[in-house]
Amino acid sequence: LWRRQAALAAAREDEEEKELRQRFMAPPVSGLRELRRRRRELRSRMELLIMETQAEMCRALAELDPGASFAVDSWERKEGGGGISCVLQDGEVFEKAGVNVSVVSGFLSEEAARQMRSRGKSLKAKDGKLPFCAMGVSSVIHPKNPHVPTMHFNYRYFEIEEADGTKQWWFGGGTDLTPTYLNEEDAIHFHKTLKEACDKHDLKLYPKYKKWCDDYFYIKHRGERRGIGGIFFDDVDSPSKEEVFQFVKSCAKAVVPCYIPIVKKHCHDSFTPEEKLWQQLRRGRYVEFNLVYDRGTKFGLLTPGSRIESILMSLPLTARWEYMHNPPESSKEAEILEVLRNPKDWVH
Repeated sequence: LWRRQAALAAAREDEEEKELRQRFMAPPVSGLRELRRRRRELRSRMELLIMETQAEMCRALAELDPGASFAVDSWERKEGGGGISCVLQDGEVFEKAGVNVSVVSGFLSEEAARQMRSRGKSLKAKDGKLPFCAMGVSSVIHPKNPHVPTMHFNYRYFEIEEADGTKQWWFGGGTDLTPTYLNEEDAIHFHKTLKEACDKHDLKLYPKYKKWCDDYFYIKHRGERRGIGGIFFDDVDSPSKEEVFQFVKSCAKAVVPCYIPIVKKHCHDSFTPEEKLWQQLRRGRYVEFNLVYDRGTKFGLLTPGSRIESILMSLPLTARWEYMHNPPESSKEAEILEVLRNPKDWVH
């Protein structure tokens, strides 16, 4: 009887492992057996969530662009951990679409620790070292058609062990939309979907994180936002680890329904060379924000052993900078600039 039960348990494990392999784009960084062994721990549940989110988004994008395929690149980091980069380039619908997972560990660099302390983190190192674990899923999608917006999302978990053995943890993330041209129906759909995800947990979260998003994705030297926003949050460590995880899970599950219907709606729209030029100029602004202000990009570049190709996956294949370019007043191009300079409430 004991042998039969053991054989049944082993068969169930093999079936579970096979199912997980089929669900993901590649084997998880921590390994399926290790994740299953620690499946009740939040770190394992978060890694499973980011793997599932990656696979769901990649499959949804591939369905819209069947002539293209994702390059799936698993990589290791000698300091600890690794990641899975999934990138589609030069498709019919998407010029570049990347969905990355990273699960890294090791010791924080002095510069990264300094950046965190500047945000109010009290980090007590032991012999100058701070062990950390960070994991997340990050995606940027740059469509070819200027009537399909660029979209970005990122959801992450961070854990640090201090000198006395206590652990600090927090979650961060968000989802935001960057259209070349304003379509109010799309903006309302995008924001309503994110609001519904937030409202399941607390009605105060959407307005709080919507404002945070508008404030964070601000290109100071241009006086305008990167896009029409969405939600953004960081350093969230209350009310409890489980409650924040469930909130992050709801947000991650909202990325496909908030964006894919917009792509389907516009990916075959006709466009002019002038509209394509405006898209290229707006992408230049996207690059400026990511390289000058984005905290995630900076953290990645400051982390020893980080993979530059994956960090800079967020940049478009093509962009343009023209000297003193100003669109005509009352044009469709001027319309989007007005919203970028003065964010709107899209859900009331």
